Amino acid sequence: MAYRAVKLFIALALPAFGLLSLLGGAEPTGCCPRKGVPLFADRLSRFQDRLAEAGIDVALITDDDNVYYLTGYYDYLHMEFGRPTILVVPKDDDALLITPTIDLNAAKQTARVGRIAPWNDGMGDEWRAELPDAVKSAGKVAIEPGQMPPPVRAYVDQLVDAERIISATPILNDMRMIKSPEELQLARHAGQVATAMMNAGRAAIGDGVAEFEVAIATSQAGTRKAAELLAAHYDDTDMSPMTHFLQIMASGDEVVKTHHRASTRIMKRGEPVFLCFCGMTNFHRFKLGFDRSFWIGEAPDDQVAVYEVAVASQKAALNALRPGVTAESVHAAYAEVIQGAGYEYPFRCGRATGFSFLEAPQLVTGERTIIQPGMVLAVDGSVSVETYRAQVGDSFIITENGWEPLSHHPKSVEEVIL
Repeated sequence: MAYRAVKLFIALALPAFGLLSLLGGAEPTGCCPRKGVPLFADRLSRFQDRLAEAGIDVALITDDDNVYYLTGYYDYLHMEFGRPTILVVPKDDDALLITPTIDLNAAKQTARVGRIAPWNDGMGDEWRAELPDAVKSAGKVAIEPGQMPPPVRAYVDQLVDAERIISATPILNDMRMIKSPEELQLARHAGQVATAMMNAGRAAIGDGVAEFEVAIATSQAGTRKAAELLAAHYDDTDMSPMTHFLQIMASGDEVVKTHHRASTRIMKRGEPVFLCFCGMTNFHRFKLGFDRSFWIGEAPDDQVAVYEVAVASQKAALNALRPGVTAESVHAAYAEVIQGAGYEYPFRCGRATGFSFLEAPQLVTGERTIIQPGMVLAVDGSVSVETYRAQVGDSFIITENGWEPLSHHPKSVEEVIL
């Protein structure tokens, strides 16, 4: 273990790598998570320590977000193209990245690993070539059962007896649950991007406007805000500011469809409109949840009554949200308001976010994780009836005494009638 400690000390001692310095909540200048070797070196070293503590000899990591979290490598061709990337992490040796040759240049520039093994389509054993040696002397081999692609899992099962396979997911979930100061700064910037998109969407909604026009406006606003933040605070010129996700929105009778995408439908006065940025808020790979319900011109009384219950359910959840409580207790406060008004809650109250859209813990019945400072949580309020659906959601950093909001937009009935 000594050689890893020396390597980590050297990395931390080199100011040229641009380690972030966040003092007293001040915003960083010229920070660069991708180029900040100490950040990824520390994560990988801590992960190896956790493997050793758990008696695991090697981990095979295939989830895209976990590969990025541990190495800084991202935007390679994924399994949709039939090309797996596998991060091999021994408990006491350098990490190995197995990735397609087509992405080798990107891997060389970004991946903070000891060795890269590129593989090419149809040549030799492709991505399989390195795995036998990686696991042959290992007692316990950790994988991500829910994220490992089926072809890779099938091959690993040929190499490793079932009793030697263990899950790495609990270790990674636990590591990623409490965000570092660098990650919290990314979260705050992601909140600015989300707020810019919501403001632009609100301004674009109107009688006679097509839904897709709203989506164009939100995408442009998010991209411009992200580009502004990247230029002002980061040295990573390769990180794209572009927002990329089909806008979740619905209007009129379609508003009951929770994940309806922006269409050519023309909105009309008196109709409800729903905007959701849970898939679009993705700044420097950090994700948040954020959504609002609106009306154009006027709001029917029966819909307003439902909307106010949704707002009240989020307020109840936020009143319960603080360090030291269980995640399920926050959900219980939200559900109690909805059920007390005569409705069934439509989904969990919320979830943790970070470099993935869904992280641990979730705010749901049965989740007994204790809420802690440094978590980032999306917290919703919602009610669904046959002809209308209301939803308001925001993201928060858990602080020592409560929470810090990341997304900002009005919720009162008067302020969401456009």
